[in-house]
Amino acid sequence: MLGMCRGRRKFLAASLALLFVPALTWLYLSAANFTGRGSPLPLTPLEPQSSTLIGGTGERQALELRVREVEEENRALRRELSHPPRNPTHSNVHSNGRHGNQSHAHIGREGSKHAEVQRGIATGNTSDCVSQPVVDKCETIHMAIVCAGYNASRDVVTLVKSVLFHRRNPLHFHFITDSIAQQILASLFHTWMVPAVQVDFYDADELKSEVSWIPNKHYSGIYGLMKLVLTKTLPSDLQKVIVLDTDITFFKGFSSFCQQVLGLVENQSDWYLGNLWKNHRPWPALGRGFNTGVILLLLDRLRKLRWEQMWRLTAERELMSMLSTSLADQDIFNAVIKQNPFLVHQLPCFWNVQLSDHTRSEKCYKDVSDLKVIHWNSPKKLRVKNKHVEFFRNLYLTFLEYDGNLLRRELFGCPSETDHNSENLQKTLLELDEDDPCYEFRRERFTVHRTHLYFLHYEYQPSTDQTDVTLVAQLSMDRLQMLEAICKHWEGPISLALYLSDAEAQQFLRYAQGSEVLMSRSNVGYHIVYKEGQFYPVNLLRNVAMRQVSTPYMFLSDIDFLPMYGLYEYLRKSVVQLDMTNTKKALVVPAFETLRYRLSYPKSKAELLSQLDMGTLFTFRYHVWTKGHAPTNFAKWRTATTPYRVQWEADFEPYVMVRRDSPEYDRRFVGFGWNKVAHIMELDAQEYEFVVLPNAFMIHMPHAPSFDITKFRSNEQYRVCLKTLKEEFQQNMSRRYGFAALKYMTVENNS
Repeated sequence: MLGMCRGRRKFLAASLALLFVPALTWLYLSAANFTGRGSPLPLTPLEPQSSTLIGGTGERQALELRVREVEEENRALRRELSHPPRNPTHSNVHSNGRHGNQSHAHIGREGSKHAEVQRGIATGNTSDCVSQPVVDKCETIHMAIVCAGYNASRDVVTLVKSVLFHRRNPLHFHFITDSIAQQILASLFHTWMVPAVQVDFYDADELKSEVSWIPNKHYSGIYGLMKLVLTKTLPSDLQKVIVLDTDITFFKGFSSFCQQVLGLVENQSDWYLGNLWKNHRPWPALGRGFNTGVILLLLDRLRKLRWEQMWRLTAERELMSMLSTSLADQDIFNAVIKQNPFLVHQLPCFWNVQLSDHTRSEKCYKDVSDLKVIHWNSPKKLRVKNKHVEFFRNLYLTFLEYDGNLLRRELFGCPSETDHNSENLQKTLLELDEDDPCYEFRRERFTVHRTHLYFLHYEYQPSTDQTDVTLVAQLSMDRLQMLEAICKHWEGPISLALYLSDAEAQQFLRYAQGSEVLMSRSNVGYHIVYKEGQFYPVNLLRNVAMRQVSTPYMFLSDIDFLPMYGLYEYLRKSVVQLDMTNTKKALVVPAFETLRYRLSYPKSKAELLSQLDMGTLFTFRYHVWTKGHAPTNFAKWRTATTPYRVQWEADFEPYVMVRRDSPEYDRRFVGFGWNKVAHIMELDAQEYEFVVLPNAFMIHMPHAPSFDITKFRSNEQYRVCLKTLKEEFQQNMSRRYGFAALKYMTVENNS
């Protein structure tokens, strides 16, 4: 008898350890806080569930039997848990004799939904979980985010900025992504180089089979269900994680993370009350239900409780009558909690202030200082109706346009894993002589610019005939007006690198979304390279755009040139005509210019020659930089009917179409001067043939001088440094290409 009593006490003590829930979130307990506190609550062993809905009568009866068995054990468990503890001994039991949190008060008794709602209101932002010891500042906080597609990849950056702004701990992001989001975010974090931040990716495509059997009406689609499988997806040794939606914004740092299986904020709309419209029938939920935009998960305990079987069983049962989910994973989480209330700890609602229409979010705060996390959980996002939405919108825009480079701050006193890229970069920079007059030029070559690939939706499959061509260009904010014109002249794929600040990137987004021309094109890749340093990194931008080319060939242009109508198809035909597949050729497109802002663009070579004779057009830069395009031999081009070969000459810088595997531009050249010349020299050193196309042309449109050309013209030191870099490049060419490269130095010395 005595043994039975001791066993009962041991069981009650272990059960109480799970009931005492966190006050609030975010910093984790050390592993020691999780050991030696008894065993997890026993649940009925469940057989592995089928990944398809229940079909036949026999299976339905078996499921109903299992459901009844689990419900009976849950009722017995509630009765056990409702008894007050005797001689509590665990450290997470309150000194005043209360246990659990206020949201658990109704677990042991039946009440109406109205009563449950009133208890939720009474709870408000309070919590009776004993605050756990503040985590060491060097303890890593883990965050899991599901992100798929171009738009979500863009939205998640604002969330990450808000987290980095407030963080005091090392962070480890776990992204469950499709291939698109992984490419974008991997590049972004690689170039962001934030100290004490780790990033891991998990392939969402491999998880689709786990949840694809669940019909879902939510706009998030199948990705809105993937939080359900985090216990299987995330590393088995990861014990706790904060799970976030991409439309979350932080306004405070993190405090503590107590010991409950699930930490959630009550849903602040009336959705789960079932009274929004006639015949509104939501999934079952405890009171108002819980919102899953912010979840605190104790993964180790969920695994011990066989979470996979638990949610699958609940989903299969409810789908028999509900047929589909309306709010994706949130419906299933709430149905599980309804059956197993002991799993959840209700977090204070300022940790998930839900800004959808007709919510009770105003009850979550009395002052700005109360705000911790806001959640734009309406499909309307920033256009949602809310009493204080203008204030929230301005706070959100603060992070949206915040300079992400400022978030590369160190966490002093926290050892972190060695980042070899960062370490090598620092070593390289230390080798530079800061007293060198050209130090800033040399340093720019090694600057790592934060890069966001595919800022807007992109969709294009290259043609199967292996002749497809992508136009490559770069621009800054002052050339944005050229985009629509280029899209009208070039119907093929385009890869653009834009040099913008965070605020300018948002201006560009609004401009693009308001343009019918740009929005009608899905084959234009916009890649944002964020501003840093005092020079325009023209060749870095070109390289970024080139690396995203998926077609066999690329036309290397500049943003202020309009290609002739039909150039895209003409270049594709030239690929076949000139056997580009088996030869190393650079096809030269002759360049012209106009001084008129309004030009009747020539529709043919004959029209162009007429305008050339009338003085409306000129050969490009003939009056200021003749050598740049003189080898094109415009006199021969006037009468040419077939492609003709030209020889490389000093300072030759034509616009060419080449294979995708051609060499990149040399990054030492920034701003104005020698950036294209060096690239053409490299093509010549690699024995490319320069072939001029007889029926192709492009026209430079007038614009105000760039800031960099102004510096070149007015700053003697700028010109001196450019000459120094030029000589170093030529010496480097000699070392790389040997005797054949000596002509570059000889020609230069004779010119």
